[in-house]
Amino acid sequence: MSPWISAFRPRTLPLALASILTGGFLAAAAGHFNGLVVGLAALTTILLQVLSNLANDYGDSQNGADSVHRQGPQRAVQSGAITPAQMKRGIVICGLLALASGFGLLWVALGAAGFGLFLGFLALGLAAIWAAVNYTAGSNPYGYAGFGDISVFLFFGLVGVCGTYFLQVRALPMQILLPAAALGCFATAVLNVNNIRDIHSDVLAGKITIPVRLGPARARRYHWLLLLLGLGCATVFVALTYHSPWQWLFALSTPLFVFNAMQVWQRQDSMQIDPLLKQMALSTLVFTVLFGVGQVV
Repeated sequence: MSPWISAFRPRTLPLALASILTGGFLAAAAGHFNGLVVGLAALTTILLQVLSNLANDYGDSQNGADSVHRQGPQRAVQSGAITPAQMKRGIVICGLLALASGFGLLWVALGAAGFGLFLGFLALGLAAIWAAVNYTAGSNPYGYAGFGDISVFLFFGLVGVCGTYFLQVRALPMQILLPAAALGCFATAVLNVNNIRDIHSDVLAGKITIPVRLGPARARRYHWLLLLLGLGCATVFVALTYHSPWQWLFALSTPLFVFNAMQVWQRQDSMQIDPLLKQMALSTLVFTVLFGVGQVV
C-alpha cells in the first residue's frame, strides 16, 4: 500500500477540503448548516483530489514531465513502484468511487424533488471528474497548455465553496463569490509554487505552464498577485457583510501568506521551493478555519 498512499499525495488533501469547509462555515453563519451534506461533499472532494493526483502521476510519466530532470518528489509510475496498467485501474476505481459519492451527496442534499438541480450538479460533477483526469492525462492534456490555473480556480474555489453553500442553503447570494474567489486564488497559488519548482523539467517536456510562459521572475510576481487578490476578496466580503469584529479573524493568517510569498521570491533552487507547497496549502487551511469561525461567531 505504501506506493499507493504516496501516489495519493496526502499533503494535497487539506487544500482540497478548504473550499468545502468554507462553504460549510458560510452556511452555518446563515443558519443552514447540514453536517451530512458537508461530510459527503468532503468525501467526494477528497476522492476527486486523489483521482487528479493518480491521473497526474500517470499522465506526466506518459508525457515526459516526470523524468530525471524533475526536481520534486519521485512519482509512483516514474519509479516503477506502480505500473501504468495498475495506475489506469486505480484511476478508474477512484473515478467510480467519486461518482458514487457525488450521487449520494446530491440525493441527500436535493432528493427527488430537485431533479433539475440534480442534473445540473451532476453535470458539474462529471466536469470535475473530466478535469481531474485530463489535467495531465489523455491525448490532449490541458495542463500542458497552461490552463491548469483556470481549472484550479474554478473547482477549488467557485465550485467548491458555492456548491457546498448552495446545497445547504438553496440560495446563492452574490457576495458568496468573494470568499469562493479567495479560496480559488489560494489554491491557484499552490499550483503556481509547484509549477515554479518544475519550470526546468516542464520546459524540457513541452509542458507550457503559466510560470513557463511568464518566466521565473514574473511567475513570482504572479504569485504575490494571487495572494493579494485572495486576501482582498476576503476583506471586501467582510466589509460588505460586517456585523462584528470577529469577522476580521482571518487577518491573523496574513503573516503566513506574506512569509510564503517572500520565500517563493527569494528561493531560487527548486528543492528549496518544494517545502513551500505544503506551507502554502496549510496556510490556506488556517485561513479557512479563521475566516469560517469569524463568520459563525
